[in-house]
Amino acid sequence: MDSQNLSGPSTGSRVDATELTVPELVAEVYASAPADERGQLLEQLLRPLGVLSLVAIADGVFAKIRFRSGWQDLRVRPDDLRSVRTADVIALVDHAQQVSVETVDSLAQMLVASPTLSGTAAAALLVAALAQRARRRGQAIPGLDGDAASPPPTR
Repeated sequence: MDSQNLSGPSTGSRVDATELTVPELVAEVYASAPADERGQLLEQLLRPLGVLSLVAIADGVFAKIRFRSGWQDLRVRPDDLRSVRTADVIALVDHAQQVSVETVDSLAQMLVASPTLSGTAAAALLVAALAQRARRRGQAIPGLDGDAASPPPTR
């Protein structure tokens, strides 16, 4: 994994998180996630993408992962993660949301359910950004508080 961070060009300090795009926030979450959760995040983003998309993104790094694990049973292995850089994750998310914005929005459910990631600032910002984006489209992200798909409160 490339240790590249999202830092300002001259100061080396981190960019204000409120200025980050959804792909950059996903990359921040990815960079701070343990290997198994990195793999789950990539699997979710890779599923809706076809062969041509995967070959075109990040010099084909994701196509290699997909073909190695098999098309029907996608599993990202820990050794696959070594070849994925931060810039690759940004490119993947950017493309995935063009193909299926719902796939990227569904990352919110995964983050909220993860005890490891749900407490991170990047994850909180990403969940908020995805929920806001879904509301602007007149949709809700199932499983998040306050949406129509959440279970009713128990009495």
